[in-house]
Amino acid sequence: MAGMKAHTEYLTFNTPERYEMVHITPDVEQIVRRSGIVDGLCFVSPMHITAAIYVNDNEDGLIEDISAWLEKLAPSQPNYRHHQTGEDNADAHLKALLLHHETTLPITKGRLDLGTWQRIFYVEFDGQRRKRVIVKLLGVTEE
Repeated sequence: MAGMKAHTEYLTFNTPERYEMVHITPDVEQIVRRSGIVDGLCFVSPMHITAAIYVNDNEDGLIEDISAWLEKLAPSQPNYRHHQTGEDNADAHLKALLLHHETTLPITKGRLDLGTWQRIFYVEFDGQRRKRVIVKLLGVTEE
C-alpha cells in the first residue's frame, strides 16, 4: 500500500573559490533514490543569502555566459553601500537575487523527471567557508 512520505537531507559545500558554480544533479538524484519516493516533488534551496540554485544546461560556454552576465549586472566593486557596514559581499547578495533561490522538481517513477538538458546547479557567490543546501522531498512511496 502506498503512503505519503517526507524526506530531508543536506548537501554541504566549502568551495575553494569565492565564486563557483557546482553541478549537483548527481547528488540530488542519489537523495531521491534513498528517499524511496516514487511520485512527488523535490525542493532544493541554499540556506544562505549569497548563494543560488538554478536549473539549466551543463555546457561550459553557457556557464561562462551566465557568469559574465551576472558580473555585468552586479559587478564586484568596492563602492556598494553595504560595504560601509564592514562587509565586502554586496555583489554576492545582488547576484543571488538574479538567479533562483530555490527550485522544485518533479519526481516520477522514483527519479527526478528532468528535461533532456536540465541540470541542477548550486552557485556560490561568497564562498570559502562551509555552506548547506537543503533537499526536501514530499511524495508517495510504494510501501
